[in-house]
Amino acid sequence: MCEFCLKHGEGKKWYLQAKNYSDDLLSDIRRRRFIQNFFSNTRALANEAQQMAGFHKAPRLIRGMIQRAVTRRMKREHFGQVVPIEEVEKILGFVGSIVRVACICRHLTLGKEKRYCYGISLKPDGGEFAKILRGLDTSFLGGPDTVGLETLTKEEAISSFHSHEQEGLCHTVWTFQTPFIGGVCNCDRSDCLAMRSTVTQGIPVLFRAEYVARIDPDRCTGCRDCMRSCQFGAMTYGAAEKKTTIDQRWCFGCGVCRSACKKAAIQLEERTRVPAVAGLW
Repeated sequence: MCEFCLKHGEGKKWYLQAKNYSDDLLSDIRRRRFIQNFFSNTRALANEAQQMAGFHKAPRLIRGMIQRAVTRRMKREHFGQVVPIEEVEKILGFVGSIVRVACICRHLTLGKEKRYCYGISLKPDGGEFAKILRGLDTSFLGGPDTVGLETLTKEEAISSFHSHEQEGLCHTVWTFQTPFIGGVCNCDRSDCLAMRSTVTQGIPVLFRAEYVARIDPDRCTGCRDCMRSCQFGAMTYGAAEKKTTIDQRWCFGCGVCRSACKKAAIQLEERTRVPAVAGLW
């Protein structure tokens, strides 16, 4: 299991522990200030993203130092983990309320409101987390040209997540001053700053899922629909056998390829049961 499961989940999946979504954690002044700054000071996020874009130009030794420092800080402040759709449904099953908000990454990368992020709380109406967001003076979340915070039923939210999966988006949970989990997002490498950092720039800010994908070669027809949906470059096509294969070392276990496969040739299995990637997070 990932290190957060050991630290914050008592050896179980940390993101399925209700205590990590509790409003009690929001009584911490540092955490409240972090949330306020995170959503109101988008320029700082844009500047950091720009700096990370030039990360590859630094000497190897410097790159290693930067990578470790950024990852350590993000694990404390705002770290994520990939989760498959069935575990998103479990999360939505025990939370008390769900609010959909504009995605800060798409706001910065596209300059548009794309509603791929979901605030979750054990309390009604978004709980204290949504109350903090509503109190911010920012056009990004609630200006005249935005929808603001939408309250969804669990059924509506689950339906939306299935639609996002059909779009090829990867589901992720996120902390705001770990271990408090405030949101579930839907990411892709094109527009998501976190996935750019982790996959493209080699600076991890999210864990792989507790799962890894596996292809049944007897069912695979080589259509390559799964390859087109993979955000992590984990899939290859063999011309000789006309089959798709997965390099599990690169697989983040999101399960989006599984949804894209019309022949049900792809399954997820527990990462810890696959020796080659059991310790790879």
